[in-house]
Amino acid sequence: MVKSVNASHILVGNARDAEGIMIRLSKGEEFEALAKRFSKCPSKSKGGNLGWFGKGDMVPAFEKACFEGQVGEVVGPVKTEFGYHIILINGQK
Repeated sequence: MVKSVNASHILVGNARDAEGIMIRLSKGEEFEALAKRFSKCPSKSKGGNLGWFGKGDMVPAFEKACFEGQVGEVVGPVKTEFGYHIILINGQK
């Protein structure tokens, strides 16, 4: 059972921008570089890395995606009250 997750994300304001980033990722662009360029979250300065967090630390839809995803997987777009997230699962323990 996963108790904590390390994830990075790219936060954008609309579904169109999120889909565009997903396409760029599918063509091989680096997640960290795209986060630094496009994310609206302060974590963009760290390539979107949010570090380790446990259950209850994030909003429900974001948390669900992180805990159900697989390490190395890009999940999304996930809509929350903050916008649209593209999430990279870096680790689980």
